[in-house]
Amino acid sequence: MQNKVKIRKDDLVEVIAGKDKGKRGNVVRVNEDKVIVSGVNLVKKAMKKRSQQDRGGISEVEAPLHISNVAIVCKKCGPTRIGYKIDGDKKIRVCRKCGETL
Repeated sequence: MQNKVKIRKDDLVEVIAGKDKGKRGNVVRVNEDKVIVSGVNLVKKAMKKRSQQDRGGISEVEAPLHISNVAIVCKKCGPTRIGYKIDGDKKIRVCRKCGETL
């Protein structure tokens, strides 16, 4: 059974656990229970040479983080949890601390 993911692509998130705790970045991709955040959790990866111009070698890429280790950032109150409010027929994500829409 798959849980509902509250974090979406292009959300500003802050890492709340792990080696990159406190760093912020935008979500690049969301996979089931993992997220890739730009500029966070960089690991070195050996890249194969693809063509004459492409040199290959070792490059730094973003590795996925578990979704529980990131928190969405509210403009007013910083890292927070997400709640929902039903507005007519639309379901809107809101900040749990201040109630502002995310």
